[in-house]
Amino acid sequence: MSTLRGMFITGTDTSVGKTIVTSALAATLRTEGLNAGVWKPVQSGGLLGSGATDAERLLQSTGICERPEAVAPFTFEASLAPMLAAKQTGVTLSLKEIIAAGEPLIKRYQALLIEGAGGVAVPLTDDALVIDLISMLHVPVLIVARSGLGTINHTLLTISSLRQRGIPIVGIIMNNSECIDALDDPSAATNTELIERYSGGLKVLGHFPYLHDEANTEMLIHSVRRTIQLAPIRQALSI
Repeated sequence: MSTLRGMFITGTDTSVGKTIVTSALAATLRTEGLNAGVWKPVQSGGLLGSGATDAERLLQSTGICERPEAVAPFTFEASLAPMLAAKQTGVTLSLKEIIAAGEPLIKRYQALLIEGAGGVAVPLTDDALVIDLISMLHVPVLIVARSGLGTINHTLLTISSLRQRGIPIVGIIMNNSECIDALDDPSAATNTELIERYSGGLKVLGHFPYLHDEANTEMLIHSVRRTIQLAPIRQALSI
């Protein structure tokens, strides 16, 4: 594998907002002059051409001129863990093949923002999880977590798994994937403080705001600049 300069964006669960956060960060970094690309090594839950897959949303939101099949070399229709979704189509994935499929992107861009599938313990192959792919890529990780109730447990477990493997963590972004009402979910006011305390000081880099589906690239960039500490991310990418 060519030397990879990049960052892996993982979630504490599925549907926590990895795609919108990855898109927003990539778009923002590109406006700063970095030739940043996006890579979704494996995705399931839809087919390319529908316009609804993560890879297609990444490209649409960032304005990157790339073929969706290059960004997501392995795409499967079933809404299952990638390993199972692949098997339904007669495909047996291997980490070696997954990494090799990303080689053209690694060579084409200065840095890659790599969006995972679900969380770190999601099965990718018969004998490997997402965390095994991260370990082989030798890149730091940014964690995207929900803002609301339950996020402390999921986030601390994700941090623990990464640390056990010696994988560097850039920080955490709390994503307001829903319009949270403090009266309905009072935990949102204290979750950041408690995650930082019980994680031993790992920093929450910001709260990405709730945006409607029609959010465009300009809105994403504005939201990042307004709410996210970019310095640790730039440093992780050696900018």
